[in-house]
Amino acid sequence: MYVVLILIVVAIVLGPSLWVKRVLAKHGKNIPTMPGTGGELADHLIKRFGLGDVKVEQTELGDHYDDNDKMVRLTAPHFQGKSLSAIAVAAHEVGHAIQFHRNEPIARLRKRLTPAAITVERVAIFILMAAPAVAAVLKVPQSGLLIAAVGVIAMLSSVFIQLLVLPLEFDASFNKALPILIDGEYITDDQVEAVREVLRAAAWTYVAGTLASLLRF
Repeated sequence: MYVVLILIVVAIVLGPSLWVKRVLAKHGKNIPTMPGTGGELADHLIKRFGLGDVKVEQTELGDHYDDNDKMVRLTAPHFQGKSLSAIAVAAHEVGHAIQFHRNEPIARLRKRLTPAAITVERVAIFILMAAPAVAAVLKVPQSGLLIAAVGVIAMLSSVFIQLLVLPLEFDASFNKALPILIDGEYITDDQVEAVREVLRAAAWTYVAGTLASLLRF
């Protein structure tokens, strides 16, 4: 029974992250006829939409937009690649840059909640790491379990905060990136559904990553 419960929890926690990776890999094959790379598209869109001093760079820390540094950061496959995943992810991150440039309400909410999510996650990590030591010092196993439970709740709170700003992700994908790619004819009609799938995965990246982080402990 306990094994089944553990497997269910692992599936719930790790499933979204595996799905995101599968979708990105599925559409990650380079297309020779693609006019440019993801990095080149991002740079082009930044100029097209007049996003001021926003820049593009390659990163190893995951695809994201950093409004503090005004930087669209793309991983190597998406910065250098000419795949549908590269094009869609680049457009998604530029979509975030557009949101913050326009100071849209959901972007302002993200600015307020992101520091809270980071703080809660750090506290949760500390609590989870401290639980075994506390149990050993007090020589009361139940105390360690209680502290660990508090840590898990704190980590889940971080996931909840990410869910609150999920509309920001879907807006970047489906109100920004997809119309831009279709109306600008950056993709063909037969590529739309594949790009839509990638954009859906991109929208869930932060939630999936936060859930997956639970398994570190």
